Amino acid sequence: MQLYVIPAGAIQTNAYLLVSPERGEALLIDAPGDIWAEVGPILSREKCRLSGLWLTHGHWDHMQGAAEVVQATGAVCHAHVADRLLLENPRVMSDFMAEDLNLAPVAVTDWIRPGKPLAALGLEAEVRHVPGHCPGSVLFYFAAAGVAFVGDALFNGGVGRTDLPGGDYAELERSIRTQIYTLPDDTVVYPGHGPATTVGDEKSLNPFVRG
Repeated sequence: MQLYVIPAGAIQTNAYLLVSPERGEALLIDAPGDIWAEVGPILSREKCRLSGLWLTHGHWDHMQGAAEVVQATGAVCHAHVADRLLLENPRVMSDFMAEDLNLAPVAVTDWIRPGKPLAALGLEAEVRHVPGHCPGSVLFYFAAAGVAFVGDALFNGGVGRTDLPGGDYAELERSIRTQIYTLPDDTVVYPGHGPATTVGDEKSLNPFVRG
């Protein structure tokens, strides 16, 4: 499996493209603005089809390019139902967008149920609900690969903001302690913004939530 880290959109949100040339299949985690312009050529070069789009949460910078991706590829889109309003009526986020964006609603194929794993590229991913930054925040943990994609719940040396509608710092702290810090310490954590880190490093060094 190959991993492409693609910062894109107005505030350089990380999208993650997982590619398996052997299977001719790819998975995209999060879809910031203009992401299709980056992902399309990679899929063509690797001769892979995009089978899935998994959204860590419904905030505008993570879903701005989702409708275009789904339309171009027919990928199955997964997201948590707690963010249904944000994804189906994204104009409700206009007050906290970086600029006035014309966001297209996302047609979610299957609403995520935490505890029910998802599968892609021959791998299984555990889904954990990590609210606090956003009501529908989830992480995707690939135990076999030792990686977790956590959206904006946790960053390298930081945590997600909680001053947006639906945010709650106590809930975010609880999510981090019970759902992220309970992963193996050597798990590589890929956040929605900035560089990767590990569970062990954040438990020891994160100034906001220590393990």
